[in-house]
Amino acid sequence: MIRNVKISDYKDITKICKNDLGYDADELLVKSRIENLDSNREAVFVAVCDEKTVGFVHCEIYNTLYFESLVNIQGLAVSAEYRRKGFGRELMYSAEEWAKQKGISKIRLNSGLSRKDAHTFYRNLGYGDEKQQIRFFKSI
Repeated sequence: MIRNVKISDYKDITKICKNDLGYDADELLVKSRIENLDSNREAVFVAVCDEKTVGFVHCEIYNTLYFESLVNIQGLAVSAEYRRKGFGRELMYSAEEWAKQKGISKIRLNSGLSRKDAHTFYRNLGYGDEKQQIRFFKSI
């Protein structure tokens, strides 16, 4: 089952971020982000199985000065034990449907070079690689 995120999903989402994406996610931060979602420009959908949140997709409208509006996938993850059961595909379809409802016809996402299985998954859904990039980061 795919549905809109609820605040009560924050613990499961935090575990998925830690265990499946490798991020040092903080429960209180995840909870705060869910509580403060801007429904005009972002959405989070979750996959639920046996009353447990087993995956999520976070999508956001992405505007630049030089290109039409896009939906950017901020994050997509499905807990390892629930992969290859269609949850990721259904989450991405939910994001695509949300984009259409917002009048947006293009979706972009970034995926780390080491996530080869994810790349295969995205290609199987019809996403093409546009370019390779180097991500720069600075704490200030």
